[in-house]
Amino acid sequence: MIDKSNKKFWDKFAKLYAPFMKKDKGVYDKVCGYINPYLSKDMNVLELACGSGQLSFNLSKYTKSWIATDFSKQMIFEARKHGEYENLVFEIADATSLIYTDEKFDCVLIANALHIMPKPDEAMKEIYRVLKPNGILFAPTFLWKEGKQRKLIKRLMSTLGFKMYQEWDKKEFEDFIEEYGFSVVEMKLVYGGLAPVGVMIAYKK
Repeated sequence: MIDKSNKKFWDKFAKLYAPFMKKDKGVYDKVCGYINPYLSKDMNVLELACGSGQLSFNLSKYTKSWIATDFSKQMIFEARKHGEYENLVFEIADATSLIYTDEKFDCVLIANALHIMPKPDEAMKEIYRVLKPNGILFAPTFLWKEGKQRKLIKRLMSTLGFKMYQEWDKKEFEDFIEEYGFSVVEMKLVYGGLAPVGVMIAYKK
């Protein structure tokens, strides 16, 4: 089930999202730096909750094909403004109900989205389903419990009409990922954004 309130929020916010995220470019460069070594030119990758493509454009050049998806039509519209490439396409998709066949992808990337989903368990089941055996999950996620200013930021976001459903620290997030059939390889914390980002890298068991 799609959460309507957050969908409305992202549709409204889509135009401002890319400029807003520019201030965190250093954070996202670091996140990409941790993910890059796991990618190769023979990989087909699915990205969920791609927003306006901050990670898509940077990382897709290291892969064979990259399908970047978001459940917000406006976000995909904004992402496409920056262009699509031979191996990079943008599509509208709901992470909790994917149309892709079983074991289709070598890797799935879902960045800063699991904590804002009302049912992240459904997304995890779908990710597991569409990943090949030993496929890689990249799940960089804000770990609000690790951050100091979270109350103030959350209050501001709530005023803007944004809803947050999960708050994890590093250990809780690792446990959550492993619960759905994944084995955590590494998890690095990146500081400097709204909250620390835990760059989760895990293999499908």
